[in-house]
Amino acid sequence: MRMAVEKAREGMLKGQTPFGAIIVKKGQVLVCEHNTVWKDCDITAHAELRAVRRACRKLNTIDLTGATLYSTCEPCPMCLGAIHWAGVSRVVFGCRIRDAKKMGFSELTVSAARLKSLGNSPVKVTGGVLREECIDVMKLWEKLGGRPY
Repeated sequence: MRMAVEKAREGMLKGQTPFGAIIVKKGQVLVCEHNTVWKDCDITAHAELRAVRRACRKLNTIDLTGATLYSTCEPCPMCLGAIHWAGVSRVVFGCRIRDAKKMGFSELTVSAARLKSLGNSPVKVTGGVLREECIDVMKLWEKLGGRPY
């Protein structure tokens, strides 16, 4: 999770929003990404989606069964959908969607647990890991004049 936090800081210092994600499989870090929505002018360039895309390319498969995705923020419905379809086995996140919403991000406030339940997804979801550190990155981003999308 700390790698995801550092990646979020790295992206933020490059003018991106403060989100980071990594994917680990069999004890090995496959990829570590940050959000590039502004740089790429692509609203889907969330850290989680970028990580899933790169991990699939790296492994030459769309099946990430057995992988764990660590994210600084609870995955939005778009990201959780991609995580589910890629077969990621577990998601661990820091701050919650409602924390991002409070910072001004345009979030659909459907929790990952609720979406998982509605869709009957097998993805295991664990939240609140290093939550304060993840919120601190968002606060620093806000202090530096960052703007949500």
